[in-house]
Amino acid sequence: MMDKQAIFEKWINRKDEEFKKETKESARLFAKAQENLPGGNTRTVTYFSPYPLYMAKGKGCKLYDVDGNEYIDFLNQYTALIHGHCHPAIVEAVNEEANKGLSFAAPTEKEAILGRMICERIKSVEQVRFCNSGTEATLFAIRAARLNSGKSRIVKIEGAYHGSHDLAEVSVLPVLKEAGPNDRPVSVPEHRAVPKSILDEVIAVPFNNKEATEKIIREHQKEIACVIMEVMVAISGCIPAEDGYLDFVRDLTRELGIILIYDEIVTFRLGQGGGQGIYDIQPDLTTFGKVIGGGLPVGAFGGSRELMKVFSPLEEGSVTHSGTFNANPMTLAAGIACLKELTPAAMERINSLGELIRQGINSILEKNGVVGMAIGLGSLAHVHFNKERVRDYRTYAQGNFQAITLLHRELLERGINIAPRGGEIAISTPMTEKEIKMFLTAFEESLIEIKPFIKQTTPELII
Repeated sequence: MMDKQAIFEKWINRKDEEFKKETKESARLFAKAQENLPGGNTRTVTYFSPYPLYMAKGKGCKLYDVDGNEYIDFLNQYTALIHGHCHPAIVEAVNEEANKGLSFAAPTEKEAILGRMICERIKSVEQVRFCNSGTEATLFAIRAARLNSGKSRIVKIEGAYHGSHDLAEVSVLPVLKEAGPNDRPVSVPEHRAVPKSILDEVIAVPFNNKEATEKIIREHQKEIACVIMEVMVAISGCIPAEDGYLDFVRDLTRELGIILIYDEIVTFRLGQGGGQGIYDIQPDLTTFGKVIGGGLPVGAFGGSRELMKVFSPLEEGSVTHSGTFNANPMTLAAGIACLKELTPAAMERINSLGELIRQGINSILEKNGVVGMAIGLGSLAHVHFNKERVRDYRTYAQGNFQAITLLHRELLERGINIAPRGGEIAISTPMTEKEIKMFLTAFEESLIEIKPFIKQTTPELII
């Protein structure tokens, strides 16, 4: 009897042959790129075997690859393109700004405008500073917490991603046999370049587990500068918080005098007040990215005036926060245009489409006798082939990820683009119920195709 890997290779090899027939120009470009780029690209998450698709253009909710294949884009630059591709207002704003100058070693009025727009939406943020990526945003938010608290250790959720600096690359997607007990996770490096000293600084806690979280935090309370977390753990499958967990962590950190950081780089798109607005919780610091740049590189972090003044050059003893392209006018123009279009009505509509797609996926799974689920919040969803409900990293990690890989390939064949790394779906404002119905039709056809694989490799997922 073949093992699971051998069964998967048989299936994926067949998919590869079909894929190669339709994507010859992508194959050519990938081969050429490998001459000068290690692995043929500079963004690991966009790679999938045998080679990634090379895109030629995007318009609205559609993508077109270099071979002329058309896709409905349910990935949307990993949630960043909330208005889809080439939104007229954003393109106009960028073009207008480009004619004035691409960037300056000086502030522009737009810096204060976008900053004010963010502060008006997020009650907990009085002041904000811009950077160029979500990685930088979490790096500086943690630095602010350390500067203000005089402490160095940080607490993060096991299975959460907060960028690619050392302090963030701990217990992101750890191998379970290395991760320790469920109620006391071991800090695991994401790769071998993470120093052991970093592991001593970062404490991992399990999501949605109040008892374990409290026990670990209280044990180290005198050493902890901050807790950094999302209201929905994005990288581990869009796992929402449950059972008052967020309120519990807010109350605990406030009691112990520990700074609470919300990473809203993904979840800002969930409502006018971000994820924290949905739960009516005010953290001490917040990080932003993705949608606030309208499709251009961006990051930001903010909080109260008291916490943020450590970066103010007007304050004695302040800490330098610089970057050549911080608050560059191109990004600011795109961000302002994006947020102007991101009205309460627009967000409510795409959130309802997100609910529609989650309900549709779950109905199709039940109808076809496959155990799995679509979870998420608002305009975000994630497909899981798991027997147990996904509520933390440990349950997420039990899924059939090879089935997700095959699902991705089946959907591509049917003109649907989702995340290759595993079932992530993001709705954009150009979408309507028509696109949701097209997705669900493609999803059911794809599920029927891969159901025999699921039965062979995880028969417990077949009813």
